[in-house]
Amino acid sequence: MTLIRKSLLAVLLSGVFAVPAFAGHHEEGEMKAGTIVDVAAGNPDFETLVAAVKAAGLAETLSGDGPFTVFAPTDDAFAKLPAGTLEDLLKPENKDKLVAILTYHVVAGKVTAADVVKLDTATTVNGQAADITVADGKVKVDAANVTATDIKASNGVIHVIDAVILPK
Repeated sequence: MTLIRKSLLAVLLSGVFAVPAFAGHHEEGEMKAGTIVDVAAGNPDFETLVAAVKAAGLAETLSGDGPFTVFAPTDDAFAKLPAGTLEDLLKPENKDKLVAILTYHVVAGKVTAADVVKLDTATTVNGQAADITVADGKVKVDAANVTATDIKASNGVIHVIDAVILPK
């Protein structure tokens, strides 16, 4: 990560309290998974995503009842964006654009990996459809590869992707 990106993330995250990955009630000795935001905040691979969600004002929504399915880009996925793109998106004057991009990563409802592989497209919360392709046992959402699936949250599910997908 560049020094600028690290500094920006430190500033954004400095006012954010840490949330455990698994919060909730104990039921028969098991922990209940936290919300999508809780689970992402508890995973070091999603620091940039969590910072972007908070900057966009979407943390409360994605902590709500849902259910939601999030195709979550990792920090490495955000690092693939052209230099300066992330920093520009995180500026307050670009909040609408950031919201449009982030909501393109979210599908209403709980769509498990078993469901995703049966789809050609998925209508995202921003209203546009993301293309889904399955070839040689690999799943892609637009140009992003799905690298991990079915990470459970109390209000939905997370599928990890290796690129930031952009609305058309």
